[in-house]
Amino acid sequence: MVNESEIDEHKAPLMEHLIEFRNRLVYSVVALLVAFILCYLVSEELFAFLVRPLVAALGDDLEGRRMIFTGLHEAFFTYIKIAFFAGMFISFPIIASQIWIFVAPGLYKNEKRAFLPFLIVTPVLFFLGGALAYEIVMPLAWKFLLSFESNGGLSLYARAVAAIVSEYPAMASYLPTPAEQATLPIQSETRVSEYLSLSMQLIFAFGLCFQLPVLLTLLGRVGIVSSAGLKSKFKYAVVFAFIVAAILTPPDPLSQITLAIPIIVLYGISIISVRMIEKRREAAEMEDDAD
Repeated sequence: MVNESEIDEHKAPLMEHLIEFRNRLVYSVVALLVAFILCYLVSEELFAFLVRPLVAALGDDLEGRRMIFTGLHEAFFTYIKIAFFAGMFISFPIIASQIWIFVAPGLYKNEKRAFLPFLIVTPVLFFLGGALAYEIVMPLAWKFLLSFESNGGLSLYARAVAAIVSEYPAMASYLPTPAEQATLPIQSETRVSEYLSLSMQLIFAFGLCFQLPVLLTLLGRVGIVSSAGLKSKFKYAVVFAFIVAAILTPPDPLSQITLAIPIIVLYGISIISVRMIEKRREAAEMEDDAD
């Protein structure tokens, strides 16, 4: 029969873990809250930073341009979201360190050496993916989407028919007669909430896709995947990369290719990384056999 003293001895470690977990959670929430407040104070500047790719895509055509919000609360909640996203990014090192402080005492020395690099590499790769989206993909995507603007006047088809007929008058009887009335101008007036959603979708998509080496290397370390298996499925990975890029990016081929190619390159890096882990594991097994 289990006595009360044995029960209390089992309760004590559990309570200590719960208290430690509570402390780490409080520190993480406080760090996020402080970062959120600081970012909200400069939320207008942060939004202006996000708008720079759109300004670059517009080029010199800035006269009369504006961004709009159609709900009274839309601009306010847009700044709230920006502050939260930026606060999460700034406070992530503190949150990750609190997770590590809580988990590390329960790990063996070799497990600590295995997982600590991933904790450092993860935010670096996410930042690189987001920077690629911001610096290269967003200006190209916005320029493509803005190309659908129209200044009005005759339609594109009407102008094309006029050009063809002026060079080859005999073609006039074979081409459908275009409408004579002029079309209305089509101009972009971007909503602030929609722009933020699309921008963050691209940044997060690229940031998460850049975590592929971390994921596959971890799976290789625990033996779920192998370098030979990854190498044999490379052609499927290429198809999958373009499918993911088509889903996560705007519907222009350039931004899709810009995401698909890094995914394929990162997949190749993952194969090399898993192979290096396998070589170290084989070397350790040979040393154990020798002993």
